[in-house]
Amino acid sequence: MKKITIIGAGMMGSALAFPAAENGHEVRLVGTHLDCDIIDGCKTKNQHPKFDRPFPKGVRYYYFEEWKTAVEGADFVICGVSSFGVDWFLNEILMNLAPSIPVLSVTKGLINLENGDLISYPDYWQAELKKKGIEREVCAIGGPCTSYELVFHDNTEVAFCGKNTADLKMMKAALATDYYHISLTNDVIGLEAAVALKNAYALGVAMTIGLVNRDLGANAGLHYNSQAGAFYQAAREMMQLLEMFKASEDCKIIGIGDLYVTVYGGRTRKVGILLGEGKTYKEAMEILAGVTLESLVVARRVAKAIYKRAETGKVDISRFPMLTHVNDVLDNGKDAHLPWDAFTFDNTK
Repeated sequence: MKKITIIGAGMMGSALAFPAAENGHEVRLVGTHLDCDIIDGCKTKNQHPKFDRPFPKGVRYYYFEEWKTAVEGADFVICGVSSFGVDWFLNEILMNLAPSIPVLSVTKGLINLENGDLISYPDYWQAELKKKGIEREVCAIGGPCTSYELVFHDNTEVAFCGKNTADLKMMKAALATDYYHISLTNDVIGLEAAVALKNAYALGVAMTIGLVNRDLGANAGLHYNSQAGAFYQAAREMMQLLEMFKASEDCKIIGIGDLYVTVYGGRTRKVGILLGEGKTYKEAMEILAGVTLESLVVARRVAKAIYKRAETGKVDISRFPMLTHVNDVLDNGKDAHLPWDAFTFDNTK
Protein backbone atom coordinates (compact mmCIF):
# COMPACT_ATOMS: atom_id res chain seq x y z
CA MET A 1 0.00 0.00 0.00
CA LYS A 2 1.25 3.47 -0.89
CA LYS A 3 0.49 6.84 0.63
CA ILE A 4 -0.63 9.37 -1.96
CA THR A 5 -1.23 13.03 -1.17
CA ILE A 6 -3.37 15.11 -3.52
CA ILE A 7 -3.01 18.88 -3.10
CA GLY A 8 -5.94 20.77 -4.60
CA ALA A 9 -9.51 19.60 -4.06
CA GLY A 10 -10.79 20.67 -7.46
CA MET A 11 -12.63 18.18 -9.65
CA MET A 12 -9.69 16.57 -11.47
CA GLY A 13 -7.40 16.23 -8.48
CA SER A 14 -10.26 14.84 -6.40
CA ALA A 15 -11.27 12.42 -9.17
CA LEU A 16 -7.85 10.78 -8.98
CA ALA A 17 -8.62 9.81 -5.40
CA PHE A 18 -11.01 7.19 -6.82
CA PRO A 19 -8.54 4.95 -8.72
CA ALA A 20 -5.91 5.54 -6.03
CA ALA A 21 -8.13 4.51 -3.13
CA GLU A 22 -9.81 1.70 -5.07
CA ASN A 23 -6.34 0.23 -5.57
CA GLY A 24 -6.02 0.01 -1.80
CA HIS A 25 -3.79 3.02 -1.22
CA GLU A 26 -4.08 5.58 1.56
CA VAL A 27 -5.17 8.85 -0.06
CA ARG A 28 -4.86 12.24 1.60
CA LEU A 29 -6.87 14.97 -0.14
CA VAL A 30 -5.67 18.44 0.78
CA GLY A 31 -7.64 21.55 -0.11
CA THR A 32 -5.91 24.75 -1.15
CA HIS A 33 -6.62 27.98 0.73
CA LEU A 34 -9.63 28.34 -1.61
CA ASP A 35 -11.06 24.87 -0.94
CA CYS A 36 -12.22 25.15 2.67
CA ASP A 37 -15.89 24.66 1.82
CA ILE A 38 -15.07 21.63 -0.31
CA ILE A 39 -13.07 20.02 2.50
CA ASP A 40 -15.88 20.82 4.95
CA GLY A 41 -18.29 18.95 2.70
CA CYS A 42 -15.93 16.03 2.20
CA LYS A 43 -15.46 15.65 5.94
CA THR A 44 -19.21 15.82 6.55
CA LYS A 45 -20.53 13.70 3.69
CA ASN A 46 -17.46 11.84 2.38
CA GLN A 47 -18.36 13.25 -1.03
CA HIS A 48 -17.11 16.04 -3.28
CA PRO A 49 -19.90 18.58 -3.90
CA LYS A 50 -19.49 18.27 -7.69
CA PHE A 51 -19.59 14.45 -7.80
CA ASP A 52 -22.65 12.21 -7.62
CA ARG A 53 -21.02 9.43 -5.60
CA PRO A 54 -19.05 9.24 -2.35
CA PHE A 55 -15.30 8.78 -2.15
CA PRO A 56 -14.14 5.18 -1.72
CA LYS A 57 -12.79 3.89 1.55
CA GLY A 58 -9.27 5.07 2.32
CA VAL A 59 -9.58 8.80 1.56
CA ARG A 60 -8.80 11.29 4.31
CA TYR A 61 -9.31 15.06 4.14
CA TYR A 62 -7.06 17.93 5.18
CA TYR A 63 -7.25 21.72 5.18
CA PHE A 64 -4.37 23.57 3.56
CA GLU A 65 -2.89 24.50 6.93
CA GLU A 66 -2.34 20.76 7.46
CA TRP A 67 -0.57 20.05 4.17
CA LYS A 68 2.83 19.33 5.73
CA THR A 69 1.22 16.69 7.92
CA ALA A 70 -0.56 15.25 4.89
CA VAL A 71 2.70 14.77 2.94
CA GLU A 72 4.54 13.01 5.76
CA GLY A 73 5.57 9.59 4.51
CA ALA A 74 3.92 10.15 1.11
CA ASP A 75 5.21 8.03 -1.77
CA PHE A 76 4.23 10.79 -4.18
CA VAL A 77 2.23 13.99 -4.36
CA ILE A 78 -0.38 14.87 -6.98
CA CYS A 79 -0.75 18.54 -7.90
CA GLY A 80 -4.47 19.12 -8.41
CA VAL A 81 -4.55 22.90 -8.90
CA SER A 82 -5.81 24.70 -12.01
CA SER A 83 -3.52 26.72 -14.26
CA PHE A 84 -4.45 29.79 -12.22
CA GLY A 85 -2.65 28.18 -9.27
CA VAL A 86 0.66 27.40 -10.97
CA ASP A 87 2.65 30.07 -9.12
CA TRP A 88 0.79 29.36 -5.89
CA PHE A 89 1.77 25.67 -6.09
CA LEU A 90 5.35 26.65 -6.90
CA ASN A 91 5.75 29.04 -3.98
CA GLU A 92 3.64 27.32 -1.36
CA ILE A 93 4.33 23.65 -2.07
CA LEU A 94 7.27 22.94 -4.38
CA MET A 95 9.56 25.44 -2.66
CA ASN A 96 8.87 23.69 0.66
CA LEU A 97 8.42 20.04 -0.36
CA ALA A 98 11.27 17.58 0.09
CA PRO A 99 12.86 17.07 -3.36
CA SER A 100 12.90 13.33 -2.70
CA ILE A 101 9.09 13.14 -2.95
CA PRO A 102 7.98 12.67 -6.59
CA VAL A 103 5.26 14.98 -7.92
CA LEU A 104 2.63 14.24 -10.57
CA SER A 105 0.68 17.22 -11.95
CA VAL A 106 -2.79 17.30 -13.54
CA THR A 107 -2.46 21.01 -14.38
CA LYS A 108 -2.68 21.65 -18.12
CA GLY A 109 -1.29 24.72 -19.81
CA LEU A 110 1.66 26.53 -21.33
CA ILE A 111 3.60 29.66 -20.48
CA ASN A 112 4.66 32.05 -23.24
CA LEU A 113 8.09 33.65 -23.01
CA GLU A 114 9.07 37.07 -24.34
CA ASN A 115 10.83 35.57 -27.37
CA GLY A 116 7.71 33.71 -28.48
CA ASP A 117 8.69 30.33 -27.04
CA LEU A 118 6.16 28.26 -25.11
CA ILE A 119 7.17 26.07 -22.17
CA SER A 120 5.28 23.51 -20.09
CA TYR A 121 4.42 23.97 -16.45
CA PRO A 122 6.85 21.20 -15.37
CA ASP A 123 9.65 23.00 -17.23
CA TYR A 124 8.62 26.31 -15.69
CA TRP A 125 8.60 24.85 -12.19
CA GLN A 126 11.95 23.16 -12.72
CA ALA A 127 13.56 26.37 -13.95
CA GLU A 128 12.18 28.47 -11.09
CA LEU A 129 13.21 25.91 -8.47
CA LYS A 130 16.69 25.72 -9.93
CA LYS A 131 17.11 29.45 -9.30
CA LYS A 132 16.72 28.61 -5.61
CA GLY A 133 19.16 25.73 -5.81
CA ILE A 134 16.41 23.09 -5.77
CA GLU A 135 16.74 20.23 -8.25
CA ARG A 136 13.37 18.69 -9.09
CA GLU A 137 11.56 17.26 -12.07
CA VAL A 138 7.77 17.11 -12.12
CA CYS A 139 5.81 14.42 -13.93
CA ALA A 140 2.46 15.24 -15.49
CA ILE A 141 -0.79 13.73 -16.78
CA GLY A 142 -2.24 14.42 -20.21
CA GLY A 143 -5.02 13.00 -22.30
CA PRO A 144 -8.77 12.96 -22.86
CA CYS A 145 -10.27 12.76 -19.39
CA THR A 146 -13.12 14.61 -17.74
CA SER A 147 -13.22 14.30 -13.98
CA TYR A 148 -16.87 13.33 -13.56
CA GLU A 149 -16.56 10.52 -16.11
CA LEU A 150 -13.45 9.20 -14.39
CA VAL A 151 -15.43 9.11 -11.15
CA PHE A 152 -18.18 7.28 -13.05
CA HIS A 153 -15.57 4.68 -14.11
CA ASP A 154 -15.93 5.39 -17.82
CA ASN A 155 -12.96 3.83 -19.65
CA THR A 156 -10.30 6.54 -19.82
CA GLU A 157 -7.01 6.63 -21.75
CA VAL A 158 -4.32 9.03 -20.53
CA ALA A 159 -0.54 9.32 -20.53
CA PHE A 160 1.92 10.16 -17.78
CA CYS A 161 5.02 12.08 -18.88
CA GLY A 162 8.32 12.76 -17.16
CA LYS A 163 12.06 12.32 -17.41
CA ASN A 164 12.27 9.85 -14.52
CA THR A 165 11.01 6.56 -15.95
CA ALA A 166 11.14 4.79 -12.58
CA ASP A 167 8.83 7.39 -11.04
CA LEU A 168 6.44 7.11 -13.99
CA LYS A 169 6.23 3.34 -13.66
CA MET A 170 5.67 3.60 -9.90
CA MET A 171 2.86 6.12 -10.37
CA LYS A 172 1.23 4.05 -13.10
CA ALA A 173 1.29 0.95 -10.90
CA ALA A 174 -0.41 2.94 -8.14
CA LEU A 175 -3.17 4.49 -10.24
CA ALA A 176 -3.93 2.17 -13.17
CA THR A 177 -7.24 0.30 -12.92
CA ASP A 178 -9.53 -1.63 -15.24
CA TYR A 179 -11.08 1.71 -16.27
CA TYR A 180 -8.10 4.11 -15.93
CA HIS A 181 -5.56 3.17 -18.59
CA ILE A 182 -2.14 4.83 -18.53
CA SER A 183 0.53 5.14 -21.22
CA LEU A 184 4.02 6.44 -20.40
CA THR A 185 6.30 8.83 -22.25
CA ASN A 186 9.47 10.83 -21.64
CA ASP A 187 8.22 13.45 -24.14
CA VAL A 188 7.15 16.03 -21.55
CA ILE A 189 6.81 19.07 -23.80
CA GLY A 190 5.14 17.03 -26.54
CA LEU A 191 2.40 15.72 -24.26
CA GLU A 192 1.97 18.93 -22.28
CA ALA A 193 1.76 21.06 -25.43
CA ALA A 194 -0.75 18.70 -27.05
CA VAL A 195 -3.17 18.69 -24.14
CA ALA A 196 -2.82 22.43 -23.55
CA LEU A 197 -3.30 23.50 -27.17
CA LYS A 198 -6.58 21.62 -27.45
CA ASN A 199 -8.14 24.08 -24.98
CA ALA A 200 -7.77 27.00 -27.34
CA TYR A 201 -9.01 25.04 -30.33
CA ALA A 202 -11.94 23.42 -28.55
CA LEU A 203 -13.19 26.93 -27.94
CA GLY A 204 -13.23 27.59 -31.68
CA VAL A 205 -15.01 24.33 -32.49
CA ALA A 206 -17.64 24.94 -29.80
CA MET A 207 -18.44 28.31 -31.33
CA THR A 208 -20.02 26.49 -34.29
CA ILE A 209 -22.66 25.01 -31.96
CA GLY A 210 -23.65 28.46 -30.76
CA LEU A 211 -23.58 29.81 -34.31
CA VAL A 212 -26.15 27.22 -35.39
CA ASN A 213 -28.38 28.34 -32.52
CA ARG A 214 -28.01 31.95 -33.57
CA ASP A 215 -28.31 31.58 -37.33
CA LEU A 216 -30.82 28.74 -37.61
CA GLY A 217 -32.72 28.89 -34.33
CA ALA A 218 -32.50 27.13 -30.98
CA ASN A 219 -34.58 24.21 -32.29
CA ALA A 220 -32.37 23.57 -35.31
CA GLY A 221 -30.54 20.76 -33.55
CA LEU A 222 -26.89 19.84 -33.85
CA HIS A 223 -25.23 20.37 -37.22
CA TYR A 224 -22.17 18.20 -37.55
CA ASN A 225 -20.80 19.55 -40.85
CA SER A 226 -19.74 22.82 -39.28
CA GLN A 227 -18.42 21.13 -36.13
CA ALA A 228 -16.41 18.66 -38.21
CA GLY A 229 -15.07 21.40 -40.47
CA ALA A 230 -13.89 23.41 -37.48
CA PHE A 231 -12.52 20.26 -35.82
CA TYR A 232 -10.51 19.47 -38.94
CA GLN A 233 -8.97 22.95 -38.97
CA ALA A 234 -8.26 22.77 -35.26
CA ALA A 235 -6.46 19.44 -35.70
CA ARG A 236 -4.55 20.83 -38.69
CA GLU A 237 -3.27 23.84 -36.74
CA MET A 238 -2.49 21.76 -33.67
CA MET A 239 -0.35 19.43 -35.77
CA GLN A 240 1.60 22.39 -37.14
CA LEU A 241 2.18 23.78 -33.67
CA LEU A 242 3.19 20.42 -32.28
CA GLU A 243 5.78 20.13 -35.04
CA MET A 244 7.41 23.18 -33.44
CA PHE A 245 7.74 21.19 -30.23
CA LYS A 246 9.00 18.10 -32.08
CA ALA A 247 6.23 16.18 -30.33
CA SER A 248 6.10 12.43 -30.76
CA GLU A 249 3.33 10.97 -32.92
CA ASP A 250 1.66 9.38 -29.90
CA CYS A 251 1.50 12.71 -28.08
CA LYS A 252 0.03 14.42 -31.14
CA ILE A 253 -2.75 11.84 -31.34
CA ILE A 254 -3.47 12.12 -27.60
CA GLY A 255 -3.93 15.84 -28.16
CA ILE A 256 -6.58 15.17 -30.80
CA GLY A 257 -8.37 12.81 -28.40
CA ASP A 258 -8.27 15.52 -25.74
CA LEU A 259 -9.64 18.03 -28.26
CA TYR A 260 -12.60 15.71 -28.87
CA VAL A 261 -13.56 15.27 -25.23
CA THR A 262 -13.14 18.99 -24.50
CA VAL A 263 -15.45 19.97 -27.36
CA TYR A 264 -18.14 17.55 -26.26
CA GLY A 265 -17.81 17.37 -22.51
CA GLY A 266 -15.81 20.24 -21.10
CA ARG A 267 -16.40 23.68 -19.62
CA THR A 268 -14.81 25.19 -22.71
CA ARG A 269 -17.83 24.01 -24.69
CA LYS A 270 -20.08 26.27 -22.62
CA VAL A 271 -18.16 29.47 -23.25
CA GLY A 272 -17.68 28.61 -26.94
CA ILE A 273 -21.43 28.14 -27.40
CA LEU A 274 -22.18 31.44 -25.68
CA LEU A 275 -19.70 33.30 -27.88
CA GLY A 276 -21.16 31.61 -30.94
CA GLU A 277 -24.65 32.69 -29.94
CA GLY A 278 -23.46 36.29 -30.07
CA LYS A 279 -22.60 36.96 -26.44
CA THR A 280 -19.66 39.25 -25.85
CA TYR A 281 -16.71 37.95 -23.86
CA LYS A 282 -17.85 40.01 -20.87
CA GLU A 283 -21.41 38.69 -21.09
CA ALA A 284 -20.19 35.09 -21.36
CA MET A 285 -18.00 35.53 -18.29
CA GLU A 286 -20.91 36.95 -16.31
CA ILE A 287 -23.09 33.98 -17.25
CA LEU A 288 -20.36 31.51 -16.31
CA ALA A 289 -19.30 33.28 -13.14
CA GLY A 290 -17.41 30.89 -10.87
CA VAL A 291 -16.47 28.45 -13.64
CA THR A 292 -12.73 27.89 -14.11
CA LEU A 293 -11.90 28.45 -17.77
CA GLU A 294 -8.27 27.57 -18.40
CA SER A 295 -8.93 27.42 -22.15
CA LEU A 296 -9.07 31.21 -22.30
CA VAL A 297 -5.64 31.53 -20.69
CA VAL A 298 -4.14 29.02 -23.11
CA ALA A 299 -5.75 30.63 -26.17
CA ARG A 300 -4.32 34.02 -25.32
CA ARG A 301 -0.86 32.74 -24.42
CA VAL A 302 -0.50 30.64 -27.56
CA ALA A 303 -1.78 33.43 -29.80
CA LYS A 304 0.62 35.90 -28.21
CA ALA A 305 3.52 33.51 -28.77
CA ILE A 306 2.58 32.86 -32.40
CA TYR A 307 2.23 36.58 -33.14
CA LYS A 308 5.68 37.12 -31.62
CA ARG A 309 7.21 34.33 -33.69
CA ALA A 310 5.54 35.74 -36.80
CA GLU A 311 7.15 39.13 -36.14
CA THR A 312 10.58 37.49 -36.27
CA GLY A 313 9.75 35.43 -39.35
CA LYS A 314 9.71 32.09 -37.55
CA VAL A 315 6.12 31.24 -38.54
CA ASP A 316 3.57 32.31 -41.13
CA ILE A 317 0.60 33.71 -39.19
CA SER A 318 -1.76 32.97 -42.09
CA ARG A 319 -1.37 29.26 -41.31
CA PHE A 320 -3.27 29.73 -38.04
CA PRO A 321 -6.59 31.35 -38.98
CA MET A 322 -8.59 29.58 -36.25
CA LEU A 323 -6.19 30.50 -33.46
CA THR A 324 -6.08 34.14 -34.51
CA HIS A 325 -9.86 34.19 -34.90
CA VAL A 326 -10.40 32.84 -31.37
CA ASN A 327 -7.99 35.44 -30.04
CA ASP A 328 -9.81 38.22 -31.89
CA VAL A 329 -13.18 37.09 -30.53
CA LEU A 330 -11.82 37.09 -26.98
CA ASP A 331 -9.80 40.29 -27.03
CA ASN A 332 -10.85 42.42 -29.99
CA GLY A 333 -14.63 42.10 -30.02
CA LYS A 334 -14.77 40.19 -33.30
CA ASP A 335 -17.96 38.29 -34.15
CA ALA A 336 -17.70 34.51 -33.69
CA HIS A 337 -18.51 33.59 -37.31
CA LEU A 338 -15.53 31.52 -38.40
CA PRO A 339 -13.34 32.46 -41.41
CA TRP A 340 -14.31 29.33 -43.35
CA ASP A 341 -12.57 30.22 -46.61
CA ALA A 342 -9.28 30.56 -44.75
CA PHE A 343 -9.58 26.87 -43.82
CA THR A 344 -9.54 25.66 -47.45
CA PHE A 345 -6.42 24.54 -49.28
CA ASP A 346 -5.33 24.03 -52.88
CA ASN A 347 -2.66 21.42 -53.38
CA THR A 348 -3.11 21.18 -57.14
CA LYS A 349 -0.19 21.67 -59.50
